[in-house]
Amino acid sequence: MHIRDIQFVTSASRLDHMPDDGWPEVAFVGRSNVGKSALLNMLIQRRKLARISAKPGKTRTFNFYRVNNACHFVDIPGYGYAKVSKSLRKKWMHEIENYLRHREPLRMVLHLVDGRHPPGRLDQDAMQLLADCCIMRVTVLTKMDKLSGNARVQRIRQVSNLLESLGLSTPVVASSARTKLGRSDLLDWIGQAVNLT
Repeated sequence: MHIRDIQFVTSASRLDHMPDDGWPEVAFVGRSNVGKSALLNMLIQRRKLARISAKPGKTRTFNFYRVNNACHFVDIPGYGYAKVSKSLRKKWMHEIENYLRHREPLRMVLHLVDGRHPPGRLDQDAMQLLADCCIMRVTVLTKMDKLSGNARVQRIRQVSNLLESLGLSTPVVASSARTKLGRSDLLDWIGQAVNLT
């Protein structure tokens, strides 16, 4: 997939506030501060379209970006730690699960996991939820430029084995927003999911 044009469309906090144009959607899912906005910016080759912050919980709505006038990229709130109230975190999780289970145009999920560490309990719960939703998905290991070549290979193998032990068949792609590692592979997967190759 070659990205020619992208523009911000809207932000929504609930399913019934989301665009109803029916265009296929690719969602970016992961823990707070895992690098969803950074990965989105890397894929579209713009530095500041999606806002990035060192403070977890910066993305607080579902942000829709129209790509090539053909599909949407959706940057959604992170699960897990964020400096917000427990009630707001619970509300986010409810809306995220509602979106993953019931959003008809959703074609693919990029599930981001911090490649510097083994997947935690929340990451594993998200893996199982995505499997239950029967959505095409790719596990994206972010920040992999922080690991040496050998450590990178070991982490990919570790996560692949974990997914297999959970009975999940999911491609694993190493990525880095800084070095653009994994960009072409991810765009290929996205193109297949939304029939734009």
